[in-house]
Amino acid sequence: IAPTALLYQISPSLNMEILILLAILSTMLGGWGGLNQTQMRKVLAYSSIAHMGWTVIIALINPNLTILSLMIYIMTTLTLFMTLNLSSTTKIKSISNLWNKSTPMTMIVFLTMLSLGGLPPLTGFMPKWLILQELIINNNPTMAIIMALSALLNLFFYMRIIYVSSLTMFPTSNNLKHHWFFSQTKTTNMIPTLTTISSMLLPLTPILIIMT
Repeated sequence: IAPTALLYQISPSLNMEILILLAILSTMLGGWGGLNQTQMRKVLAYSSIAHMGWTVIIALINPNLTILSLMIYIMTTLTLFMTLNLSSTTKIKSISNLWNKSTPMTMIVFLTMLSLGGLPPLTGFMPKWLILQELIINNNPTMAIIMALSALLNLFFYMRIIYVSSLTMFPTSNNLKHHWFFSQTKTTNMIPTLTTISSMLLPLTPILIIMT
């Protein structure tokens, strides 16, 4: 939040060439770095690096889109963090066992990951779509293509997590189909609301375009 607030305040005096360089390095580093990770916190760390590139690239052209991109990313990441914390999931391997504990919770994790990857028609597609549109309008089609291709790296490692967690079975010594399910003591009140925000706001894009 702090670097983005600083970028927003000094946006009129920023150098576009430096922003382009930072955005490319950030999206590529975040995309390649997250490919071979097995722990969710490292995946989300590299994801935040990649998303920072999208936030930086548009700071000079349209600072309001910078704030919009950051807000949507915070909402989506908060949904994923709360769900993983509720299920005590720290590794990709643990998500495959989450099916036996809570299928709706697993679906929320997968839906939020796809939104973070920018897959339409989820909310995460909105800021990427608007940023690419602004880049093309301001005569930066090459940069728009590079950013779109770098977004595929993020979407790939999220899809890999979903594939490993749902379509493959890790070796286990437990022959029982269902795990013992204890009552939850952690709060879950905000998860449905955050899930709705992080996955179903794309139809509101025309309103947000007017606001930005």
